[in-house]
Amino acid sequence: MNIYVSNLSFHTTEEDLRAMFAKYGDVSSAKIIMDRETNRSRGFGFVEMPSDENGKEAMEALNNKEVGGRAMSVSVAREKTDRGAGGGGGSYNRGGGGRSDNKRW
Repeated sequence: MNIYVSNLSFHTTEEDLRAMFAKYGDVSSAKIIMDRETNRSRGFGFVEMPSDENGKEAMEALNNKEVGGRAMSVSVAREKTDRGAGGGGGSYNRGGGGRSDNKRW
């Protein structure tokens, strides 16, 4: 079971996250998402537990639990969706294209 954990204290480590969930069963992985530019926690992460039963128990016990002064939000992680081409890329044509006669190629 893949679990999404948000509203984490920015001081929570992956080891802390693993330890919180390990009380309810085996933890395959615990990952805190970091900001690429600052290399600081973005305040959320994911925990993978092989047992759905243990994962559900952990979610019930840890949802809204205060850790580091913040009430964590714990839920089943949704599948990652394709966000399309994204990012723009500057190909938007504002018209005219710099030509005075406004003819298109």
